[in-house]
Amino acid sequence: MTLWTAAEAAQATAGRSTCEWQANGVSIDTRSLQPGDLFVALKAARDGHTFVAQALEKGAAAALVSHIPEGLDDSAPLLIVDDVQAALEDMGRAARARTQARVVAVTGSVGKTSTKEMLRDVLSAQGRTHAAEASYNNHWGVPLTLARMPADTQFAVIEIGMNHPGEIAPLSRMAQPHVAMVTTVAAAHLEAFDNIDGIAHEKAAILEGLVPGGTAVLNADLDTTPILLAKARAVGAAIVTFGRNGDYVLSDVTLSDACTIVRAQAGGDNILFKIMSAGRHFAMNGLAVLAASVALGADRDLAAHDLARWQPPAGRGTRETLLLDSSDTDLTLDLIDDAFNANPTSMAAALEVLAAAAPRDGVGRISKGRRIAILGDMLELGEDEAEMHRALADLPFVHDLDLIHCVGPRMHAMWDALPEHKRGKWCDTAQELADRVTRVIDAGDVVLVKGSKGSKVSLVVDALRRAARPKGRKTKDS
Repeated sequence: MTLWTAAEAAQATAGRSTCEWQANGVSIDTRSLQPGDLFVALKAARDGHTFVAQALEKGAAAALVSHIPEGLDDSAPLLIVDDVQAALEDMGRAARARTQARVVAVTGSVGKTSTKEMLRDVLSAQGRTHAAEASYNNHWGVPLTLARMPADTQFAVIEIGMNHPGEIAPLSRMAQPHVAMVTTVAAAHLEAFDNIDGIAHEKAAILEGLVPGGTAVLNADLDTTPILLAKARAVGAAIVTFGRNGDYVLSDVTLSDACTIVRAQAGGDNILFKIMSAGRHFAMNGLAVLAASVALGADRDLAAHDLARWQPPAGRGTRETLLLDSSDTDLTLDLIDDAFNANPTSMAAALEVLAAAAPRDGVGRISKGRRIAILGDMLELGEDEAEMHRALADLPFVHDLDLIHCVGPRMHAMWDALPEHKRGKWCDTAQELADRVTRVIDAGDVVLVKGSKGSKVSLVVDALRRAARPKGRKTKDS
């Protein structure tokens, strides 16, 4: 299906097309480009104009450029504009304007991507649904997601993130959501803000893009909830809250080894749903998804049923079984890969999941299965980062863990505060622990790996996978 013609893209961007072309998709990376894509030559870490010839050789329909790249001339299929980033934004706005889709925008300090994927799953069962790939939630990710949206989309899910003040509002105005959700407000990217209230004001800015009559779906359980509510009232939004005391009330959460059972109420109705992955935070996100789905016009009961199809995206709590010895299929461990990001709130949630996990006894060298955490630095926390790391040792879930290995200079504060019998290895870098990780795990263990992406603790995950063979996930694939 044609996504963009040369004439449509030229009109959207006020650019000049060198010839007629039709694109079926939009790409910013030659490594993932598909034949028929429009290649967008963004200037990021490297200038995308350097890769235009390669993109065309791989079958790109055309390239969006600010000048004719070296080695090409105007016989090449090009859309020439003044500024490529601005043109991508213009295409995003044009794509949003030509669709009748019901749009939901999601932000929050924790849970944006998981909630976006939950919404993708439940809405896909009720209409043609378009959603951001991976964590495409920044100044190029949001317009790229919009520019990729087919005109006949019925539901669209847009994730919006931030690192600094002033980033969310313009992206929300571009998306023009019918529903805007704030999953939570927590100490993430705190070094760019004076305090947690500053983060709340920035998250609340997602409401500035709401279409008239739009709905704000807000977490009711936060110290900063009044900031979110005040913003919603200021923009004239309808307000739906979720949490222990919200319009959607979380009544009970039961964590088992590999699933979460959630009981809730809304509008006098009892709601029961299951998520095939353990996590109290997933229960809250699922409740928010139900509230947003109803605000979009979807069926709540069907959405609740379909939440059971969802599982966490890679690196965000995915659970898999690794076979440690191909000659003995009983010699396995369970890996919880949560190595994509971390802050104090998400660390606590992940440690609760590990505490609820069930190791297996009698299968390894040690004979007793263990709950083992491998934790990397939490980044961008500001001047109180040392205390935030140390305080992790005081979490009640630590009592149920057997060993905690720590990675990075910041995480040394937690390591120092741990009881000696729970203190595993401390390494300055993730590579150091990755090189020795097979010596600190055993069959029957459940191993959580979590840290900020910049801590590179995912190297430990990679090392575990290289040393073993995936036997199969313990949770159902979506």
